[in-house]
Order: sequence, then structure tokens, then C-alpha cells
Amino acid sequence: MDTSALLGELYQARFDDLKAIAQQHGVAKTGPVESLRARLIQHLIFPDWDFSPAGLRSISNSDLGEILGLFGIKKSGSIKARRQRLHLHLNHDPKSLAIERLDEMTRDELHAMCKDLELTLSGNKQALLARVAGVLASQENAWGKVKKSLRRPRGPVSVPKVSAVVAPQTPETVEETVASFVEDHNEGWTYEEELSLKEDLASIGHDVSSSQSDAELEQHLRPEPVDATSTVPPMIQHAGETHSLEVETALMELRGRTAEIHAMARDFLMVSSTTNQEDMTAFIQSLRGQGFATDLAPVHQAVAQMIMELDFKVQNESNAAIALPQSWSEREALRRFEEVRSTLRDRLENILALHASDVVKARMAFEQEGRDLNLDLRVPSVSGRLHALFDLHIEIAESQALHDPVVQRRQRMMRILHRGAVHMPESERMTIERLERNIASFEELVQTILESGEDGFDEAQQALVIRFLESKGYEVNTAQLRPRVLACAGIIGAELGYLSPSEIPRIAPGVLVTETEVDAIVTELKTLAASFKPQSAEAPAEETEVAESVADASDSLARVRGKIDRVDELLNRLNG
Repeated sequence: MDTSALLGELYQARFDDLKAIAQQHGVAKTGPVESLRARLIQHLIFPDWDFSPAGLRSISNSDLGEILGLFGIKKSGSIKARRQRLHLHLNHDPKSLAIERLDEMTRDELHAMCKDLELTLSGNKQALLARVAGVLASQENAWGKVKKSLRRPRGPVSVPKVSAVVAPQTPETVEETVASFVEDHNEGWTYEEELSLKEDLASIGHDVSSSQSDAELEQHLRPEPVDATSTVPPMIQHAGETHSLEVETALMELRGRTAEIHAMARDFLMVSSTTNQEDMTAFIQSLRGQGFATDLAPVHQAVAQMIMELDFKVQNESNAAIALPQSWSEREALRRFEEVRSTLRDRLENILALHASDVVKARMAFEQEGRDLNLDLRVPSVSGRLHALFDLHIEIAESQALHDPVVQRRQRMMRILHRGAVHMPESERMTIERLERNIASFEELVQTILESGEDGFDEAQQALVIRFLESKGYEVNTAQLRPRVLACAGIIGAELGYLSPSEIPRIAPGVLVTETEVDAIVTELKTLAASFKPQSAEAPAEETEVAESVADASDSLARVRGKIDRVDELLNRLNG
């Protein structure tokens, strides 16, 4: 069959017809209809072309435009966008590769897709997902199915002659390119310049992703010296060990965020140490949530080294804080610190207010504030005093928070809600936890209801609180939760001045007193009950005087009245 006629037939064929054509030519017939159509066009129209990720990079821009047109998909855009579109069209289905389903993929799968789409490979799963999602959003509706205009062609389809596949760059050409690069950078080169060289080699067809090609490139860049006179200039950012591109990128990001690592490590060292290997490993692994690729062994080792160096520095700071200056420069640095101490103290309040929920960012901002004031933080005694001032203000802020009336009121409410919660059903415990998370909204609700009322906190207002919470999904109208919630509402009203302490709704007795207190009260009641029993004594003599009997009876009556008052007091304690 003529190529034009075959291509026209593939454009118009239905799913069953495509399966028959695939079976006829020995092509796999799995997948959806458009994936099968693209597979047939690839095998029947372009049998000699290499459409692998490395092969796509060897195709010229003009040939890419013609190939995309023959596949029946959009052919505009940059050369990189064209390669991405063709790769997606040949290897993926738009329905299964939707943006909303990317979260189901693992980090390794996203990493492999970023590599195929020529994207940056560093970062955590979310960073990789964002890059892939950006490509899918930009290529939306541009791949996956042929254009409708090609399904019913008015005339014969003209297939332009496809140029021969560009031959891969020969080793001699690569060697010449590298030699020219080394000659242009005879005084050395940076890692970024070497990365740019690798990108140039990839654009002309050299597969720098494979380990063999990377080893050959490394041999060309840094060959073994023949003698003492012929040496190749090393990289300016030379490391003792050669890593892959992904690892080097992660290490560069790590070095760029050194201040953030140090700030988090200082908080870690306040409660732990480098000798606790399990704790240190857990801390390093937790940094993955902050965007650090600590799952890579070199990055993990680099972070551990930074923490150990910081630990040594912190110890020096502690020793230097109580020692005399050991040099003139240290004395001048300490003098400068004392001059700006009051300024630092004033600015620290603003820094803590700006970063109230993030101590790490607050510490980094405070360090930067010290540098802006010309403090030499390389001196251990200065750095130690700066961080000691920061830690002191953090402790003071925490102490003030504990004495805040609002915090104390909420703690009192939480003690009432959580008392004996371990014996409650799971649904009631979940309700208590939800109330705790939204305690501020609960306070606003109670305040609004109390402001609208005039007769204190009566039954109608109590019922209104319960009904409103039920309308929001809180299951509080139970024998256990209702008195607790109303008591908390009463505490809020009393604290805000709407109620008197005597108007606070009573709680179930078991909430007010512990089991130990109940046992003590019961024991005391038993003692009092025993005291009422008549004591065995010898019968009084007949000659007992009447006056003495009357006096004894009066004293006994007074004692009994006192005991009854004591019993009433104990019963009141039990009843709340």
C-alpha cells in the first residue's frame, strides 16, 4: 500500500480496524485507540527512526515539525516543547496521565518522567510533580489524538520526504568539543560551566545520562597527566569525589541553604546530640519535608557533617562565652556586640512577631540582622552571645504565653473536657479533639450568645449552644459531653464577666473529683458514721446527778450538730 494511502487509512480507522492492521503487521494491539494509532504510525510510517529520549534529542528542529505533522498533532513551539509533545504522544495516554492523577505516582516514577521530559531532577516528590504538571498543562490538548481535519482528507495525503536520521556525534567530535572547552577555560571552570557543556553535548546527540558516556566525558575533561608539565586545569569547585548530575545539583542546593540547615540543627542540638545516632538519623530524614534530598547518601552524609561541625562550634561558643578575649580582634568584636545589644533586643521583638510560628526562620532573620549590624559571627564568643540572646527571648516568650489569661482559661477548659476521656467512646473523644482544634470559634460562639441574653446563662441559652454545635456536626448532646461543654461555656462567661462563678453550670461529680479524692471522702464519711454509734460503756450508777446528765446531753448535742455540718460539707463536695 502507498504510504499516503496507508497514512490516510490510519487516520480514519476505528479501533477494530486498527487492531486488525496491528495483527497483520505484528504490532502490539494493547492500549486505547489513540495509543494504538500512534504506535502503528511509528512502526509503519517511521520504521527507521529512533524515538527514544536519546534519539529524540538527535532529531533536528525542522524534521521534528514534519514528524509531528505526520502524527497528526500540534507542531508549533520550541524544539524542547516539540520533543516533549512527541514523547508524550508515543508513550502515554492523556486520560491516564492527567494532572490530578500525578500524586498517585511514586518519586522514582516522577524522577524518570522528568528525565525523559528533559526537566530538572533535583528536589522532593512535590517539586518533581510540579515540573511534570507544568509540562502537561502547557501541552494540554496538543497530543493524544490526531486532528479532526486529518480524519476525512479531501484528497491524497502528501507525505514529505523525511530526511535521514542524524547520526550520533562521533567520539572524535565529542573529543574536539571537550578539547575546545578546556582550551577556552585554561584557568579552570565552574560546575555551572561544565553543566552547560553537558547540555550542549546532549543537544547534538551525545547521551550524557549514561554512566559510560559520563565516564568518557570525565576522561576527556580530566585525563591522567602524562608528565609533570602537561596538566589539565581542575574545576574551580572541585570536590574530592565525582557524583552524578542529580547528586551534584542536590549538594549545590544544600550549600545554598546552609543557613537554614544551621538554624534547624541548633534547635536539634538543644534537645539532643550527635552521639545519639538514631535521633540524628531521624532528624536528617525529616529534612526531606523541607525540600532536601536526604534520601541520597552523599546529601545525607553532607548534612551529618554540617551538624557535627555545628556541634563543635556550639561547644566553642559555650566555652568562649565565659572566657576572656584571646585576641585583639575578638575583644573588638565583643565590644561591637555590646554596643548593638540594645538594638538587637529591640529588633528581636519584631522578628519574633513576624515569624511567630517558625522559629527556624526567626533565627535565620536574627542572624542576618546581626550581620547587617557588622557583627563578626565567625568569632565563637560573638556568635554564642547572639544565639544565647535569641534563645533567652524564646524562653521568655514561652513563659509569657503560659501566664496568658486566655491560655490559662483554655487549659482549664481542656482539663475539664479531657478528664476521664480515656473511658469514653471513640466518637466522643473525636468530638473533644475537634472542639480543642476550634476552641477559639467556640469562645466566640459562647460570647455572642451571652451578649444577646439578659438573664445570665439560663436553660434556653444552654440549649442554644448545644443546638448550634450540633448543627456544625459536633455530637455533644450526650450524657458525658453535654455537662462538660456547658461547664466550659460557663467558665468562658465567668472569665469575660458575663456570669458570676456561682452561675457556672454544674458538672457530673466524677468530673470534679478524682477517684482518689472520692475514696478519701468515703473513708471520712465512714469514720463519721462510726462516731454516731453508741459506745459500749458501763451502766451509770443510779446515784448520777441529774444536773451532770443535762450538761453532758448539751455537749453531745453540740458535737452531733458539728458532725452533721461536716457531713453536709462532704456531700456538697461530692455533688460538685
